[in-house]
Amino acid sequence: MTDPQHELRTDIPHPARVYDYWLGGKNNFAADRASAEDALKNVPEFLDYAVGNRKFLVRATRYLAAGAGIRQFLDIGTGFPTSPNVHEVAAEAAEDPRVVYVDNDPMVYSHGQGLLAKAPGATAVLADLRDPDAVLRAAGERLDLGEPVGLMFVACLHHIRDHEDPAGIVGCYLEKLAPGSYLVLSHCTSDMSPERMRIASARAERAGLTFVPRGRDEILKLFNGTPLIDPGLVLVSHWRPGIGVADPDGIGVAGPNAGRAWAYGAVATL
Repeated sequence: MTDPQHELRTDIPHPARVYDYWLGGKNNFAADRASAEDALKNVPEFLDYAVGNRKFLVRATRYLAAGAGIRQFLDIGTGFPTSPNVHEVAAEAAEDPRVVYVDNDPMVYSHGQGLLAKAPGATAVLADLRDPDAVLRAAGERLDLGEPVGLMFVACLHHIRDHEDPAGIVGCYLEKLAPGSYLVLSHCTSDMSPERMRIASARAERAGLTFVPRGRDEILKLFNGTPLIDPGLVLVSHWRPGIGVADPDGIGVAGPNAGRAWAYGAVATL
């Protein structure tokens, strides 16, 4: 029997499918496309945000794999795999990395299972990030949680309401990870245009989608006091934009549209 909280609903938008649409993907339905287009009318920067977040994920993964020696990754709220995926990026620098992707959308899970069939070191898990014990129990079947892990919350915690305590949720995961692990986190921000983001949040709510953009100070709290590596918590396009396969520490210079990716991101050490 299918768990009701994981039933596939095509009549209401899902964050992973809206994000997929903004990235030019085809794994979305009419409700997702309508929500995505409605959001762009008010905040056209969402396109830059989606691309900027994706590139941040790639650079952070390269940093962990090539620069920090991380060989295990737990990608929470992964959304639809968009190449290069975490396991592909990690494999550029590490031999046989292990990656667990977690999402609560059955369509994401099914798609991921098919895609990962030829990637023996990677697997998909259907679970809700708000249940850390269940997620970690499933992840522990593929990852050695007694060894360092790269824990990733990229562009997913702004779909968690304040009363659900997103910082507390992250803290539950951090408590179970080994020393030497890393936390990668990005989150959409309201700092650049509070009023437009307030409208975007209200529109998403009417469509059945939770969207809670937060200010920088609120996002910083999600790291639970873990020390951030340079350059700290910055707009995602400003986080080490020069990173490449051969230079995982590259700071570099952000592109001309970097300020349009309205999300903060950082990498922390445990």
